[in-house]
Amino acid sequence: GDCLHERYPNCTGHNSAHFFNDECDVELNTEECGFDDGACTIFNENYPNCTVSNPSLLNDGECTNTKDYNNFDCGFDGGDCIQFNQDFPNCTVRFPSYIGDGFCYVAYNTSECGYDGGD
Repeated sequence: GDCLHERYPNCTGHNSAHFFNDECDVELNTEECGFDDGACTIFNENYPNCTVSNPSLLNDGECTNTKDYNNFDCGFDGGDCIQFNQDFPNCTVRFPSYIGDGFCYVAYNTSECGYDGGD
C-alpha cells in the first residue's frame, strides 16, 4: 500500500518519493503531512521564519551564499556562512568554498573576496 496516505490521509498533491527520506521537503512540511513525517521538526523549531526551497542545505557543511539562505532568519545557512561572512563581509560570490581552493576564479579575484583566497 501507499504508506504516505495510510499514515497521513489528508496529505495530497505531493510526491511521495520524497517522503520518509529523513530530509525536510518544503512541499511536505505541513501539518497534514506530519511535517514530512517529522523530518522538518528541527528546521521548523530552529528557523521558524526561514523560507528556503531546500532546507537540507542548511547546516550541511557548505556555505550557500544566496540571500535566501545566508540571512538572519536562516541562521546564516544554519551556521555554514558565519566564518565566510566574518572573513569576507562584502564578497557576494555564489560558492564560497571556491575561495582558497587552489584554483583562480576571475570573478572571485577581488579585494572583497581576498583575491580568491590567494589563488
